[in-house]
Amino acid sequence: MKLPVAVQLYSVRDEMEKDFFGTIKLMKEYGYDGVEFAGLFGKSPAEIKSFCDEIGIIPISAHVPYYDMLENPDKVLADYAEIGCKYAAVPYLTEECRPGTDGFAATIEGIKKIGAAAKKLGIQLLYHNHDFEFVKIDGEYALDILYSTVSEDLLKTEIDTCWVNVGGEDPAGYILKYSGRSPVVHLKDFVMKGKSKGKLYDLIGIDDEADDTQEEEDSFSFMPVGSGVQDMPAILDASLKAGSEWVIVEQDNPAKGETSLNSVKLSRDYLRSLGW
Repeated sequence: MKLPVAVQLYSVRDEMEKDFFGTIKLMKEYGYDGVEFAGLFGKSPAEIKSFCDEIGIIPISAHVPYYDMLENPDKVLADYAEIGCKYAAVPYLTEECRPGTDGFAATIEGIKKIGAAAKKLGIQLLYHNHDFEFVKIDGEYALDILYSTVSEDLLKTEIDTCWVNVGGEDPAGYILKYSGRSPVVHLKDFVMKGKSKGKLYDLIGIDDEADDTQEEEDSFSFMPVGSGVQDMPAILDASLKAGSEWVIVEQDNPAKGETSLNSVKLSRDYLRSLGW
């Protein structure tokens, strides 16, 4: 058994900016079954849908900024419904609305509002975690509080396996924990030397005040799927057992000396070697 494999186009955002449609076509040539958007780069929903239909790649999902969806959910999500996206994900929370701040309660209510608007358009809202959701509030992870507070029909998971690992939990176990609620799983690999995360948080917009040394900068690196520390066979098996519909490759930044295009190609080649 296997699931269809998509790629989060944020992984190749440098190429998308230069050649939007050419890059999507290349993803199809690499063997990806679908794409997950991270911005439309000024292209209209109609032309994106037409192009995806033409080349035979599925526009399965999109990462859409939380505040954009909150401000005008009907308009913003209607664009992705027109493209044909089945899912839209809250991709990231800025500091003022994260767990551990006074704004987190309002964030939960905002996600309920967005989820309801998405449902009316035939889109399922997902939440894409980082590791800052693994802060505990009254002994419970904030990520679990989010999922227990917002009903499953309004919000499902898009578990990012890298950030679960960095947050101190087992990615495969976390996918299984949300069996039936994990339609989309992010496959992301990494290496980390020692216990220092170095400049890891700079990659997601947090000033972690790490020492600016070569050792610190090189302590963490995103890697193509299958070439880091993640137990990908276990993650893939958990995705199947959890009833997931898609797995999506994402690599936030290429490893040192690599390109974004070759990184996602290597990930697809690895998954193909496992029969996916």
